Amino acid sequence: MGTTAPPVADPAAAGTSGDLPAAVLRTSPADFVVEEIPAYAPSGRGEHVFVTFRKTGRTTPDAVRAIALALGADPGAAGFAGMKDRHAVTTQTASFQLPLARDPEPLLAKAELPGIEILAVARHDHKLKPGHLIGNRFRIALRGIDPAALPLAERRLAEIGRAGVPNAFGPQRFGRGGDNPERALAWIAGRERGPRDKREQRLIFSALQSRWFNEVLARREADGTWSAVLPGDLAKKRDSGGLFLVPLEGPELDDAAARARAGAISATGPMFGRKMRWPEGAPGALEREILTAAIGDPRKLDAFAHAGEGTRRPLRLEVDDLAVSAAEEDTGAARAGQTAAGHGIVVSFVLPKGGYATTVLGRAFRLVDASAPQPSASREGAASAPAPEPEEDAVEEGQPGAEP
Repeated sequence: MGTTAPPVADPAAAGTSGDLPAAVLRTSPADFVVEEIPAYAPSGRGEHVFVTFRKTGRTTPDAVRAIALALGADPGAAGFAGMKDRHAVTTQTASFQLPLARDPEPLLAKAELPGIEILAVARHDHKLKPGHLIGNRFRIALRGIDPAALPLAERRLAEIGRAGVPNAFGPQRFGRGGDNPERALAWIAGRERGPRDKREQRLIFSALQSRWFNEVLARREADGTWSAVLPGDLAKKRDSGGLFLVPLEGPELDDAAARARAGAISATGPMFGRKMRWPEGAPGALEREILTAAIGDPRKLDAFAHAGEGTRRPLRLEVDDLAVSAAEEDTGAARAGQTAAGHGIVVSFVLPKGGYATTVLGRAFRLVDASAPQPSASREGAASAPAPEPEEDAVEEGQPGAEP
């Protein structure tokens, strides 16, 4: 009996993926390496302990809970900047409230933490919150690539490093079954009661915000304006992160268009919510059209500010320090018979917070996730595998900016 190929990781991320070569990722955790880039260093004082750790084969909440229990700290009071994938080797920082009289290092030294390596421990004045990071550094091995297709794929990657990609949310954002946006819509419409758990409320609401953002981005991509700025756009500066309104006419509009072509600014799309700033002109009309079609009166979101206040997100995802090299053979996966035939490469790059590595790689390859659950072969027409768990920087949008 033949084996079933692993599910495609995110076919929508590539836009037109039919002409893209297949590439297998995550044949082993070491093939997907993520390192969080912190927004600030801990001060060395205060009642919050910042623990930097490397984990393998564990989710972020699971690892954070294990460390909290080792410290004798409350897991519910722990903080971290973003989610990191289970099927990877990932480095990140979490904070734990611990009295000054308790020394965290001996507690961690004697703790048994399978799959977790403690790298650094330092005190800080404040809790680490979602979004308190600059971005993430990735090193991802892609295997099973047709050698004949590799030159074109490498040219696509080079263009991505120059121009970026549409900043779409990946399927990880929408829950295992992909139904979190529908749950949030039913909650907003009053057809169903919302979750009691506040974290779950924020989770499903952010999934709905993300789906609306993807809809706006898809419309802008279809008309070729995702990497440009239009009159009335709210644009974000790449260097400072500042947001400004693009004029409807005049020389300042021409200047903004030139800066967008140079990659210095990007148009933004909506993460709808009560406090979100609206664009003007055609961009504002498009966003109101999409939100009105979904819920009728946009003011309905005012009652859900506790789940997501709203913010803006760049339509273009900038990709820094992109480099490609040959991949070494994954001996562990080879022994398990998992390595796909074909060529292997390693793609390294840096993304700002909120960016998905699979969104980047999906523009050059049709990604096949070897870690995803296999569809059942026991019956005809079995359901496809669920979406993978949250990866990379799946933080909640609209959180406060990073402050030391």
